[in-house]
Amino acid sequence: MATPADTSPPAVAPDNTRKRKAWLLALLLLLILAGAGTWAWYSLIGRWHESTDDAYVNGNVVAITPLVTGTVTSIGADDGDLVHAGQVLLQFDPADSEVALQAAEAKLARTVRQVRGLYSNVDSLKAQLATRQAELQKARQDYNRRRILADSGAIAAEEVSHSRDDLSVAEAAVNSARQQLNTSTALVDDTVVSSHPEVMAAAADLRQAYLDHARTTLVAPVTGYVAKRTVQLGQRLQPGSATMAVIPLDEVWIDANFKETQLRDMRIGQSVQISADLYGSEVTYNGTVDSLGAGTGSAFALLPAQNATGNWIKIVQRVPVRIHLDPEQLKEHPLRIGLSTVAEVDLHDQSGPALAQQPPQQASYTTQVYDRQLVEADQLIARLIHDNSATGKTAQR
Repeated sequence: MATPADTSPPAVAPDNTRKRKAWLLALLLLLILAGAGTWAWYSLIGRWHESTDDAYVNGNVVAITPLVTGTVTSIGADDGDLVHAGQVLLQFDPADSEVALQAAEAKLARTVRQVRGLYSNVDSLKAQLATRQAELQKARQDYNRRRILADSGAIAAEEVSHSRDDLSVAEAAVNSARQQLNTSTALVDDTVVSSHPEVMAAAADLRQAYLDHARTTLVAPVTGYVAKRTVQLGQRLQPGSATMAVIPLDEVWIDANFKETQLRDMRIGQSVQISADLYGSEVTYNGTVDSLGAGTGSAFALLPAQNATGNWIKIVQRVPVRIHLDPEQLKEHPLRIGLSTVAEVDLHDQSGPALAQQPPQQASYTTQVYDRQLVEADQLIARLIHDNSATGKTAQR
């Protein structure tokens, strides 16, 4: 007799159940470890670092612009050339300025000689006054003597009257000479030739003419590389015209645009790690936070957003942060303006301020290439005054 088939499902093996539980436990443990590792990384590292790839190299673009009108006759450098401070970049036709300078020199020499004449005139009028006073003294003595003689009847009254008239004429002559002396003295009182107003005015004209002539030669204010040359030979330039620029690549910095949500713990003086796309991750620059911007980029845009109209969408704003670079690293791996970089700020040091607390103690950027122009002009003026002055009137200020 046949036995009916057993249709009940087979029992799950206990080993499979234990394996499944083990895998679930391992996955749970892995998730816990991953969460703990993420929390530990954020607490120890992540929350103390802020980074952005919206960072670019920036620097000074020193514009070379003329201060006088002129025609270009020489160009001393082209795009990409290295120039040193004081090196000639452009030369104008100097003919007009040389003529004006010569005319100013002649005017100063003529003025010095005219002022010398004023001093001589004072001395002459002093002598004339002394002569008129002597004549007055003589006329007064003659009148007194004739008046005594007339009282005794020794001379006629008519002769006394003539003597009185001579005395009046002598007194008027003395008054006239004294007035002329006072007028001439007022023109030179408390001055020497070099400090006389007429000489100072002529010297100022010569100084301006000398500067105009010196400015027909445009020199590099700083050491750097030439860029943006637009000037051509024979071009007639007006004051303020753009000709070229000099960029000191040893003084560049990084402008990193961080989101406003990244700035809470950012402070001046914090260390920064920078990598440039030019060199990749193989080259890392060490920098420091130099300053945090006073406003967002959109606030200073050419066409700022008009959120007050109500038609606006809130987006995260960015604030420019200036980062100072190590000059030695720049010398080894030079950067160019506009290159893309990645900046990562270490937020551990919270001792610095968020905004500058003191104004600059000295000028950030200076040049001395123009200092000699006025010195040389003053030397020329002193020489002309000396050469055209009398021995007794050459005192200098």
